[in-house]
Amino acid sequence: MSILPIYLFGTEVLKKKAKPVETLDDSTVKLIFDMFETMHKANGIGLAANQVGDLRRVITIDISDVTEPNAEGEMEDSAHPTSPDLPRTLALINPEIVNEEGAWSMEEGCLSLPGVRGAVERAEKVRIRFRDSEFKKQELFMDGFLARVVLHEFDHLNGVLFVDRVNKAKRSMLLPKLRKIRKGELDPDYPVVTAAKV
Repeated sequence: MSILPIYLFGTEVLKKKAKPVETLDDSTVKLIFDMFETMHKANGIGLAANQVGDLRRVITIDISDVTEPNAEGEMEDSAHPTSPDLPRTLALINPEIVNEEGAWSMEEGCLSLPGVRGAVERAEKVRIRFRDSEFKKQELFMDGFLARVVLHEFDHLNGVLFVDRVNKAKRSMLLPKLRKIRKGELDPDYPVVTAAKV
């Protein structure tokens, strides 16, 4: 397994739409392992292939060590918990949203936007169709925090960042931080590729 550099805000790959994986080959299996390794190294809970410079429709998620947030985004007993029978660690290949229900807002962050946070409204429940790490077709109903993480990463596969979804007033307040990220004027504790380096 390898730790891959994470592409930061301003890099072109983050605005591109990822392409479906046609068959499961060794390179896709390696990508999944490397994404998990990279995500854990950066203390992340979700990662999309775009974030490591790869335009395959692959997402990795691990919320197994997370205390879930409540409706106000506070990390304590959750008003939007993930059902206890749902997996906490997942690899999703070619995910598709079948349907969404409800809505709730919570502050989000992103490994591609270090130090930036903003409130985003997302569905509370979602049904996802995907292929698993063995390329078997799956369909899974997700709720609460897991649904939020999957929807955040699904956005990445379509070239959408969470800051694209925050309200205009909040986004304007984030502009100084976004400019610093674009210029490479930051030092996260994981390997990165900035727009200034590309």
